Amino acid sequence: MTRFTRWAALTVAAALLTAGCSGGGPSDDGSGKDDRGGGGTALDWGRCEATADAPAPGDEWQCATLQVPLDWSEPDGETIGLALVRAEATGGDRIGSLLFNFGGPGGSGVSTLPAYAETAAELRERYDLVSWDPRGTGGSSGVRCRDDKAIEAAESSVDWTPDTPAEERVFLEDAADFGKGCQKAAGKLMAHVSTTDTARDMDRIRQALGDDRMHYFGISYGTELGGVYAHLFPDKVGRMTLDAVVDPTADTIGHAKNQTRGFQTALDNYLRSTGRDPEQGSREIADLLGRIDAEPLPTSSSGRELTQSLAVIGIVLPLYSESSWPALTSALEAAEDGDGTELLALADGYNERDASGRYGTTTHAQRVISCLDDKRRPTLAETKKLLPEFEELSPVFGPFLGWDTAGWCHDWPVPGQFETPEVSAPGAAPILVVGNTGDPATPYEGARRMADELGEDVGVVLTWKGEGHGAYGSGSDCVDSTVNAYLLDGTVPQDGKVCS
Repeated sequence: MTRFTRWAALTVAAALLTAGCSGGGPSDDGSGKDDRGGGGTALDWGRCEATADAPAPGDEWQCATLQVPLDWSEPDGETIGLALVRAEATGGDRIGSLLFNFGGPGGSGVSTLPAYAETAAELRERYDLVSWDPRGTGGSSGVRCRDDKAIEAAESSVDWTPDTPAEERVFLEDAADFGKGCQKAAGKLMAHVSTTDTARDMDRIRQALGDDRMHYFGISYGTELGGVYAHLFPDKVGRMTLDAVVDPTADTIGHAKNQTRGFQTALDNYLRSTGRDPEQGSREIADLLGRIDAEPLPTSSSGRELTQSLAVIGIVLPLYSESSWPALTSALEAAEDGDGTELLALADGYNERDASGRYGTTTHAQRVISCLDDKRRPTLAETKKLLPEFEELSPVFGPFLGWDTAGWCHDWPVPGQFETPEVSAPGAAPILVVGNTGDPATPYEGARRMADELGEDVGVVLTWKGEGHGAYGSGSDCVDSTVNAYLLDGTVPQDGKVCS
């Protein structure tokens, strides 16, 4: 089971570059110390070491570990380590550090930032590019709730759109079992991985980097994290860009509905690009999924079958980027001919499954964090009442995302903290909020709502009439130049500027 909230296309690509951190390696000046460190903390930057999964990202990258409180209500108590990565500014007119969060929740900034560096090359001229693994992810006490064999077994045995009482029981039992696995793996950390906890970590990172203000680039879930930071520390906000914006006014059900609409809109646009009628094409894909539900498709992947649930995930992944639409066409055509291999490969890409059968843990951390955040947890009965509305929104994605509202945090071991995040930031510097009208995972409407919630004279909306998840670095010179002018020169665009 997975939610479609992370910046999947980039995360999958970056998995090839995953690297660990070591504070013991040499830094550029040989000291290993960052003399810009502030707030009473000096970061010991060293060489980023290779892991069992991937080589180190290169000599230009440095890694460090920052200790922060496990429980922010006890700032002098037990600590945990946060893994950080940076590449220093290439130019002489340095502004400071630019901290990135690439989404999730649960995505590793340490592995993703090196893959993103080419996109951010102009920003690096005046900023140190910095990211980190948020608590509970990657090198920062990353949580693994289930082993690889159990994950694969659940993929084949659990129907994520159950059709019978027996399938409903298995669906909910599996959800509860996953939560128990997370609790066993995370221990005390389970109650301290919320977005609020991580926003407080961000301010400790700012202090350790020696920056008076937080310069920040948040993508997807990273926009929610940025909004929460701005609410907690409005006087510390520097130049902050939020791209692919999560709607802060949506609760669990509202978010699921938003994503159902967003992915259906992206699917409609994809179908139009192939010359097909969106309504008819969606019905045909829904019929295909129904046939796969009744009889999973064979694949060439070691006897594995393509289930309905994996097929939906396989359709989702290429909708994150218009450049991947041809892959979706090929996979759907193969599935119609009775071969599920290509759709399974796409689903494996989303689920971070490699050729040896090993799975990544992004979705584990995603669930641990979001279930601690989310206070509203619909019951089975409540979800079943909502299903017709979800199916009306999308015959392809509606059933999956509708059922997800019941299963995602079912019988979770710790209570949720809020129904919607608080992002109001009166008095903060202007924050650039970038929305893409064709965004499948974080629909465009969230950008305007984020700006409104941030407050008057704070949220400034930039609109791109494009396709895919995220706008910056996606092919629009207008978007890129506007964001760069804001981050590099402090030029705030007119609220409502449109890039087409």
